[in-house]
Formats: sequence, structure tokens, C-alpha cells
Amino acid sequence: MLVLLTLLAGTAAHADGVGAGTLIENTATATYDAGDGQVTVPSNTVTLRVDELLDVAVTSLNSGPVAATSGTAALTFEVTNTGNGPEAFVLTANPAVAGNDFDTTVDTIAVDSNGNGVYDPGVDEVLTGPATTRILDADENLTVFVIVSVPGDVLDGEASDIDLLAEAVTGTGAPGTVFAGRGVDGGDAIAGAGGADDNAIGSILIGITSVELIKSASVSDPFGGSSAVPGSVVTYTITAAVSGSGSVADLVVTDTFPSGTTYGAGSLALDAAGLTDASDADAGEATASGISVNLGTVAGGTSHSVTFNVTID
Repeated sequence: MLVLLTLLAGTAAHADGVGAGTLIENTATATYDAGDGQVTVPSNTVTLRVDELLDVAVTSLNSGPVAATSGTAALTFEVTNTGNGPEAFVLTANPAVAGNDFDTTVDTIAVDSNGNGVYDPGVDEVLTGPATTRILDADENLTVFVIVSVPGDVLDGEASDIDLLAEAVTGTGAPGTVFAGRGVDGGDAIAGAGGADDNAIGSILIGITSVELIKSASVSDPFGGSSAVPGSVVTYTITAAVSGSGSVADLVVTDTFPSGTTYGAGSLALDAAGLTDASDADAGEATASGISVNLGTVAGGTSHSVTFNVTID
């Protein structure tokens, strides 16, 4: 008698990618010849619920040290839920890192509410103590800002690190630590390879020079209002703010005219002083596609504004 055994899997997925709470079911079958025909016999179905794996990754999003003088500074981090289920994370910023030339004071930890990657006071959500993120789905990330105060007696060239730690709300511990019944759908939660916590360092350096570019627009419509309709004039303002105690050289601000608009000839200005559209001795130039203004060498602690108009077609 020939007996053929077959394993029928109810769910097929990679072991490290199956979501918490997923039911993995399989049933075996035996097929045999009973003499008067083939018979198939199923086994009972075995069901396993995938437990929640707790893990997180924290990354500094600053390309290098953040330029600062005395006052406030913002460091940018990304927190990613690298577990397989929904989880929130408690964030702790430590400004007293060994080797610092000076220590800052942590003012707030905030979430990038509008997704622009820049800290906007009054817009971005401030996390109150203990600073805890919303629940993040598996593989979801969140940009957060650590806002610190720099003391007034810092010197050029001094540096300070700030350490941001993220810990799973459900719990942390050695890899494999089990939190019984605290996972998805009443299953267990288990600390992953990272122990369900992670940290990253952000740095502040006093005296380096950097440029922040901020663009805004104001609208004047043909009826004396501020609606964006055909015929409305849009005034763009681009502010280049240089921070630090040094200077930057060959600073050039460029912009392209938006499609559906026409440049207002002769409207280009630098710090409210008019510039010609032609490529000549002044700092500005307007072409068929956009504007360019050469600010040259600009000292830290100063800013310049470029403005121009377009009309909505």
C-alpha cells in the first residue's frame, strides 16, 4: 500500500517579516490506496500565533555637527520601529556625554508634525514627560527633534554630544526576554536582537558656519485680496541665514519660476534694494527660467533676503 504524506501550509511568509498576531496554520494529509480506491485523510490543524518582536533603531539625521553659538539648537533624529508589531517608544535625551567640552540643557523633545524636516516652534508637537511617541506600526519611522540650550560661556571649537535613547513602552531587556501576554492580540512580546532599545548621538560644534534657507510667499489678487487666482501677483522671499562665528564664501541663491506663472520683469531685489535682470555688475540676474543672486562672502550671524515677483497666468 502506497501512502503519500502532504503538508498544507495556511500562511507562507519570511520568518523575520511576519506581523505580530498573524496565525500560521498547517494541516497534514495522508493519501493511500484502500483497495477499492484512493482515500485522503487530513490531520488536525495546528495553529501558531506569531508573537510580537520588540525592537527599535535610532539614527541621527544631521549630516554632521550642528552649528551653534549660545542660545538654542535643534538636533534631528529618526526613530524606526524595527519590530513586527505596533509599538510606542519612550525617548530620553542625555546631554551629559563623556568627553563633552560643555553640556547643554535639554529643553524639549518634539515630533516633526508637518513632515518638513525642520523644527517649527508652535507647530511641531512637543512630547511631555515621559516623552513618548505615538504607536508606530512595524517598519514605520518618525522624525524627532531634541531642542537644547547652549550655555553662554562656550568657546569657538568646543563640541558637545547629546545622546537620544528610545525604549519600547512594553519593555526592554536582553534579547529573548519574554513579556507574557503583552503582545498583539494577547500574545507574548519578546525583546528582539537589540533588546528593544537603541540610541544615537547628535553633536553640536561651536563656531562652525552653516546656511539655512527659508522661502515664503505672499499673494496679492486683482481684487485687493490675497487669493491665488489668475492675475494674482506672488512675491517670493528667500532668506539666507548664516550661523556660526566664521563666514561662508561664494554664497549663491537660485530659484526657478513655477510653471503656470510669468516673472515680473525688474522685480528682483536683494535686501529690498533693486537688482537688474541682466548679467552685469550687480549681484542679480533673471533669465527665462529663474533668478540667481550672488551674495559673495557672508559672515556668520547675518542674513540676506532675495525677493522677486511672478504673476499667475
